[in-house]
Order: sequence, then structure tokens, then C-alpha cells
Amino acid sequence: MAEYFCDMHIHVGGTLSGKPVKITASRSMTLTRILEEASERKGMDMIGIIDAHSPEVQEELRGLIQRGEAEEHPMGGVMYKQTMLILGCEVEIKEEGRGEAHFLCYLPDLEKMSMLTGWLAQRCKNVTLSSQRIRTHLRELQNVMAEWDGVIVPAHIFTPHKGLYGSCTDSLAEVADPALIPAVELGLSANTEMADRLQELHDKTFLTNSDAHSLANIGREYQRMAMKDRSFAEWRLALERKEGRGVRINYGLHPQLGKYHQTACQSCQSLLPADPEGRCPQCGFKRVVRGVSSRIEQLADAPPGIHPPFRPPYVEQVPLEFIPGVGPKLKEKLYQHFGTEMSILHRTSFDELAHVTGERVAELIVQAREGRLAMKAGGAGTYGKIIASPRDKA
Repeated sequence: MAEYFCDMHIHVGGTLSGKPVKITASRSMTLTRILEEASERKGMDMIGIIDAHSPEVQEELRGLIQRGEAEEHPMGGVMYKQTMLILGCEVEIKEEGRGEAHFLCYLPDLEKMSMLTGWLAQRCKNVTLSSQRIRTHLRELQNVMAEWDGVIVPAHIFTPHKGLYGSCTDSLAEVADPALIPAVELGLSANTEMADRLQELHDKTFLTNSDAHSLANIGREYQRMAMKDRSFAEWRLALERKEGRGVRINYGLHPQLGKYHQTACQSCQSLLPADPEGRCPQCGFKRVVRGVSSRIEQLADAPPGIHPPFRPPYVEQVPLEFIPGVGPKLKEKLYQHFGTEMSILHRTSFDELAHVTGERVAELIVQAREGRLAMKAGGAGTYGKIIASPRDKA
């Protein structure tokens, strides 16, 4: 059994012809550029591109396969250089009387993804775009995916905007068949300690994915997964924790760095009590966004520190882009010296880093690796920040 770095939620920003796919993502994020970045820079062993339903994205992938630059795996997935691609699609569903929520749908091959494209085209306004609202119920989607050997994973489940618990429901069982949901995605503002406060999640595998809208954010969150080989079939076994497969470590953003960790005013960004009444007391603005930490406290039915036996460690990850002093030029220099971001974050020593970055930045990278950085919490759509002194040593 081998272990692989996996980031299973990456958006395509645009097609080779220049048409948008995920409107809020960078147009430079074509399928090929994502694969190249994931394989050559980020060091990801497996990625999920969740806009593979878009017809032009499928056309680009077929071109890579026909030219011999990528190869379909007999057990599902497509191999590109050092990275296995799993085909996915993000959809939005609004159950009657509830807020909307996003779901990630993964399928083993291009043929079945093309079938999903046809099914979606009858139920949404524009099948070429990402994260479209589809006219269906979650249970119907579950049945379709089960018929086609697919997997559904609720996306960023606690976020106030289009998260399962943040926007749609107090309980998974109210809107879905829990038996057909092997895993949930935590999102950038929650960690394992927080999510396991909900007992109904104690039998679910937790995924920590980047939800990348730019090339730089690929691998912002990821997991190390034990699989016999890299394929869709093996990944599914890992989600179901069967035959020795499974998530061994979740590498997640420190929750306080997430955009929705704490309740905050959307106008002045002031952090507020869990359930403020009326307008923001700081600026009077009426739009206050409830934080993930507050929402979990509302739903919690288990004490802190209680986890199922299979739950792996959650390592609070600080990507290079969050480290003060690491800009594009220095990041490029680090790649040239040490290869991938995985090597920089996990394997390179302080002395090796300091030779390239200087002691100040090297110390911050090591502090981040060891969980010793102080944070200012994010909220209302604004990321948190690192506030530790670069000379502090614990």
C-alpha cells in the first residue's frame, strides 16, 4: 500500500477557446495548465477537476489522450505525467423551502461524464459553466450517480454560502440518503475537531480540498491517502475505508485563516459575537455573515475531543502564499531549488530553506509546519492572516 497527496476540488477557469467555465476562477486555469501545475509544481499525486462536465473541457482532455500526453486508467481516471486526474462536476441544488447547497459528483471515465453532461443539460440553464443550479432533488441525483458508479461528496459543508449545513439543513438525513454519502468536504474554515462535534458525521470520511480558483491555490488543502494504486476504483475504496485504504492525514488550512471562520460584518469586516442582533454595532451595516464556528456550536451534539477510531490526524497547513515575505519571485526560486511545494512544506530543512529565503522566511515556514504561528481569524469572505513575529520561537 502506497500513500499519495490528493487535492480533489479544483476549478477550471476557462477553455482553450477562451470561454469561461468557473466564472470566478482565473482564465489561465485551463485543464492542461492545471494538470501541468499539479504535476510539475505542486507535487500532487491525484487531483479532482470538478468542471469535467463542460463539453470543451472534455474536448481538451480527449485531445491530450489522442496525442498520447494522457492515458485513461482501466480502473477509472486519467494519468498525466506524475498526476492522476479524477473527473468531477460541482452542482447546486435548492430543495424546496431551504437554501442552496453545492455537491461534488465524481465519475470513473469520460464516457460516463459525458452521460452526466447530457443529463445536466436537461436540468440547468448553461451546462458549459461550473456550479450550475440543477432542477432536481438531491436524492434523485444520488440515484443517478449510484447507477453510473459515481460518488457524491457534499462540498464545503459548513460555509454560510452554499454549504450543506451552512445554508441548507440541520441534518444530512433530512435531504439525502446518508448511506450513499461516503465522505464530506470540510471547507477552509473548519477542521476535524470542529466537524466531529456532529455525531451524524462520525461515520464519514473527511476530505480537505483546496477549492482552487487559481493555479497558486492548488494544494492549499489536501490529504494523504493510502491506496494500492492511483485510480478511481482505489480512491473510492479509500473514501469507503475498505481493504486497508483510507485517508491517513488531512492537511487543512488553519481554520482561522478561512474566509468564514468567525461571524463578521460584510462591510467593515469587524469580528462579532456568535449571534449578533440587528445591524453591525461597529458600522451599522445590516449584512452580518454567520461564521462556521458559530454554526457548528449551534448544531453540535457531541462533546469536543470525541472522534471515531479511524479518524486520521488533522495537520493545520499554511500554504506558501500565506507566509509573509513569500511572493511570486521567491516562490519560483523555491521551486527551482526544491522542486514541488510538497517538498518545500514537508521535507526541506530549515538550513536548506534559509540558504534560499533567508532566516526570517525560513523560520516562518518551519513555524507553520510545526503549528506555531498565531492567526487573526477570517470572516465574511475575508481570509485570516498570520500575525506571529518572525523571531518568536516556542
